[in-house]
Amino acid sequence: MEERTTVRSPEQLRLMHVHAHPDDESSKGAASTARYVSEGVEVLVVTCTGGERGSILNPKMERPEVLANLAKIRREEMERARDILGVEQRWLGFVDSGFPENPSDPLPEGCFALQPVEVAAAPLVAAIREFRPHVVTTYDENGGYPHPDHIMCHKITIAAWEAAGDPDAYPEAGPPWQPLKLYYHHTFHRERFQALHDEMVRRGLESPYAERLAEWKPDPAHAARVTTRVPCAEFFKVRDKALLAHATQIDPDGPWFACPLEVQIAAWPTEDYELARSLVDVELPEDDLFAGIRGSSA
Repeated sequence: MEERTTVRSPEQLRLMHVHAHPDDESSKGAASTARYVSEGVEVLVVTCTGGERGSILNPKMERPEVLANLAKIRREEMERARDILGVEQRWLGFVDSGFPENPSDPLPEGCFALQPVEVAAAPLVAAIREFRPHVVTTYDENGGYPHPDHIMCHKITIAAWEAAGDPDAYPEAGPPWQPLKLYYHHTFHRERFQALHDEMVRRGLESPYAERLAEWKPDPAHAARVTTRVPCAEFFKVRDKALLAHATQIDPDGPWFACPLEVQIAAWPTEDYELARSLVDVELPEDDLFAGIRGSSA
């Protein structure tokens, strides 16, 4: 961990999630977000792109008028999810890069993933300095999965984390503010899916995960990266409602909802994170993104 610093403890805790597309905020960490909102934490979701090049993943939404207005519809979906979660939300305004079928295919000119990191980080630095979060979350260096926008999201979040507290960096972006902890989402890891599978089998249910787990080799080093498990099962219903708000992306009859809620609550009642950087003393493992920050004096 990094060198400890004095906590500047204002009157209210603040949490910032930096995501690549609309719907990412609802598929990664949404239940813990809802938990923190219920506790009075201010939460800002920063969405890097508009999701303009995303595919329509819900067959019921595969209609010409939806495809013709996808950018507008995805913004409207984000507004609904934002209100369900009770968060603030800000668009950085970059254009979705799309997900190339072949990794060697060129990305579209002007898209988010092709921006210089120092340029793309500028509006995020401004957002950090304005919102003044104590905790920031994003994806790991692999993007959680290798979507070019997720990887770019990681890059600009690291750059903004390093710059936001430096008064000599981006002086036009407002007074410096240094967040205290940076986390990576680890929602989709093998240990969780194994637990869900085992609980479904124990209950005599057909698991949708058997084939996936058979092909998914254990990776102890990756599993060990999870440092923080936030209990939030009572907010899984809120998470699901926010997910369903993204109707172009989430099929209510699809794999997102293949595992019954009661199984999820019994088998894996947390959302999981990796503490990537900390400027406060911590004891790992944790069960709170604000561990080491709550109750600290300025």
